[in-house]
Amino acid sequence: MGKSVQDLLAAGKATSAEAAAAFETLGPVRPEAIVGRWKGSELATGHAVDGTLSASGWYGKEFTERDAHPLLFQNKNGEVFAGNPTKTMALGARGESIVENQKEVETKDYQARIRVVEHKGVSTASMLYNEHPIIDHFRKVDDNTLLGVMDNLLMPEPPFYFVLRRE
Repeated sequence: MGKSVQDLLAAGKATSAEAAAAFETLGPVRPEAIVGRWKGSELATGHAVDGTLSASGWYGKEFTERDAHPLLFQNKNGEVFAGNPTKTMALGARGESIVENQKEVETKDYQARIRVVEHKGVSTASMLYNEHPIIDHFRKVDDNTLLGVMDNLLMPEPPFYFVLRRE
């Protein structure tokens, strides 16, 4: 028998196969159930981008029923701000600090949409980036915890997994 979702979340790491199996055991979540700000963490699976979000100062995500700030960051003063994904990805590619370049990347405009999308046979709340071929699909662990998987057309399989905890 495989590890439980709670075991994987407590460990903060899993194999890609374990993460996929855990994700498949979880039920869907509706857009109205995810409204608000969520603190994010990576579920380390050995993916090529493991550690990059944490190192960037990534804080999490914020949702309305229809729109989202997909990338929230926390600056050195503890303030949380929304980053424009195109600008944050460009800084990351150049090896520059997102947090230290807050004025360049900060946005008040939503950079993604929330929709119900079928993923692996389950219709669930998903976040579609406005300017990138990325869809984050969410499954409900409990009322205050989501397991997410990033479906990125430009990123090879296996997918990147992350955890969101309601503030």
